[in-house]
Amino acid sequence: MCGIVGIFSRSPVNQLLYDALIILQHRGQDAAGIVTSEGNKFHLRKSNGLVSDVFNSDSMVQLAGNMGIGHVRYPTAGCSSAAESQPFYVNSPYGIAMAHNGNLTNAETLKAQLYKDDMRHINTESDSEILLNIFAHELQALNKLQVTSKEIFKAITAVHQRCLGGYAVVATIVGKGILAFRDPNGIRPVCYGKRETESGTEYMVASESVALHALGFELVRDLLPGEAIYIDIEGNLFNQQCAENPKSTPCIFEYVYFARPDSIIDDISVYKARLRMGTTLVQKILRERPKHDIDVVIPIPDTSRTSALDVAYHLGVKYREGFIKNRYIGRTFIMPGQTQRKKSVRQKLNAIDLEFKDKNVLLVDDSIVRGTTSKQIIQMARDAGAKNVYMASAAPPVRHPNVYGIDMPSPKEFVADGRDIDAITKEIGADWLIYQDLDDLIHAVKQGNEKIDNFDSSCFNGEYVTGDIDQAYLQHLEDMRSDAAKAKREHADNLAGIDLYSNQ
Repeated sequence: MCGIVGIFSRSPVNQLLYDALIILQHRGQDAAGIVTSEGNKFHLRKSNGLVSDVFNSDSMVQLAGNMGIGHVRYPTAGCSSAAESQPFYVNSPYGIAMAHNGNLTNAETLKAQLYKDDMRHINTESDSEILLNIFAHELQALNKLQVTSKEIFKAITAVHQRCLGGYAVVATIVGKGILAFRDPNGIRPVCYGKRETESGTEYMVASESVALHALGFELVRDLLPGEAIYIDIEGNLFNQQCAENPKSTPCIFEYVYFARPDSIIDDISVYKARLRMGTTLVQKILRERPKHDIDVVIPIPDTSRTSALDVAYHLGVKYREGFIKNRYIGRTFIMPGQTQRKKSVRQKLNAIDLEFKDKNVLLVDDSIVRGTTSKQIIQMARDAGAKNVYMASAAPPVRHPNVYGIDMPSPKEFVADGRDIDAITKEIGADWLIYQDLDDLIHAVKQGNEKIDNFDSSCFNGEYVTGDIDQAYLQHLEDMRSDAAKAKREHADNLAGIDLYSNQ
């Protein structure tokens, strides 16, 4: 999962882009990058690390210009080397820089086509570079010296015809404007807003509405599935539907975990969706445990707080903050490897013993993926003196890979793989465990916008909305993106680094 932003301003845009990436930092902590457009030049700064580490005063000064794009990344396809960081750039046609959130499911086919038919070289393992070159080729094929919204939308239409998967994209064409588009299924989120200044209207595109609000932009709306917008150098905004059969099937895991609660995605408040998740979850708890002995409800911070509040309210028991979070440790789910995740949990959370001692505790989490974090947290609760430790997940069991940009590559790494609820309960060390039902989860989210056709819930039910996923692809994904594969690549990168220094 990644975060993207694009801004057309009437004044220097570097600080706005930096501030937006800080707000979107929760979507990726592996790398960050900004491209600005000044006259007929691009200025680029990108590297591994948090936003605050990648950019300093010197690099910010170099990012001149009144429009640009930015990206925060966590790795799914590819690896976590600096070469994979975004935005990517091609010099022809015109000069284009692009940043992308999502995953192309036919990336290998496209890469071969680009070399054989389009004579374009892909230098990284990132499908974002593939997407950029597809767009650049389709734009160049129109053979126009001057580019307008008409040519841009034609190129994006061709992109939709060639590319499969989930993607939200921002791009800038040097000296001409910025653009954004969304996949025909609307899997990955992107919205845009505007603000009025003395010099004229300014526009902003971002993965989440919270970035717009924080920077003083008014949310206009989400991009529709398959839709594209283009803001030219004069500040004129154009939009067009570029897909033949668009469907609204946003990723439900955005509402469960990734998005900030103060965001609105596809007209659905993430905060209210999580409250409703708590309501449906507690109804199941009361059905299965009508004579429960829960003394206190404690969330596993941060994402589960909203659901846990509603659970405690409807159970009529105390809600307490039992874990204190170290704000300087990243989100464990989106860390590159399992070893890193294991090490970080006890550094990240510390239990307040008095909230656990001699109590029957219900821990509420947004979801349970690998189970490693849950197991350690349950043990922490026991070490803090809890009498019994119960666990409730606001999402169903994760049993299938996500192929649209979320790092869920291998079912073998999921605690729910091959296990029923009793076996999962034993594995994580809980006294009892309750999962949300998928129908209830969908109902809780969809209440915010009944116009949604469906949701991509593939990690829960194995149903892939693009219709192109088979077992061979899933096996390829596992081979490329499992924790074992990442560890192997990381080891190879380290060896390459040692060799480089030894040769010097």
